[in-house]
Amino acid sequence: MKIFTPMYETCLRWAKHQYATYYLGVMSFAESIIFPIPVDVMLAPMCLARLDKVWHYALVATVTSVLGGVFGYFLGMFFFESLIYPLLEKFNYVPTYEHAVQWFDKYGVWVVFVVGFAPIPYKVFTISAGALNMALIPFIIASIFGRAGRFYLVAGLMKLGGVKMEKKLHQTIDYLGWGVVIVAIFAYLLYKYV
Repeated sequence: MKIFTPMYETCLRWAKHQYATYYLGVMSFAESIIFPIPVDVMLAPMCLARLDKVWHYALVATVTSVLGGVFGYFLGMFFFESLIYPLLEKFNYVPTYEHAVQWFDKYGVWVVFVVGFAPIPYKVFTISAGALNMALIPFIIASIFGRAGRFYLVAGLMKLGGVKMEKKLHQTIDYLGWGVVIVAIFAYLLYKYV
């Protein structure tokens, strides 16, 4: 069942749109607060569509993601009890928040760097950092290095692979897409029941 190929082709078309950079910035900002889809989903096709602009796209994603993280930080700082915690309860994210608090207690600012780079929900940690009154400057520095490391790595891999990678990705996108779905379901079941 080929459902990922048409989506990938649509992403490539959007990546060539004249406002694609703005879309990337908005998505990156929102992903740091609430948006569930990782920025890489838009960043990688944009880089493949315009290999001459990969570093520009990585910079846009980094800056807007960190700005979104700072916004999330202030949401956590000023609106955690009245707005955020009820939403965490409603969407069953309280255990995730409690894990974030434990990680902050154990590792401090290094958590922000790691989740900024890794495919872990960065948004939970931006809001948690504000709710826990983490120092703002170390939070921003860790966010810059973590997010830049991730987005520049994606951009660099796309630049390195170039046209050959785009062709190969186009041929295998459905296998990769279904593989990610299966892994995500397995990880969820493992997390939920083990």
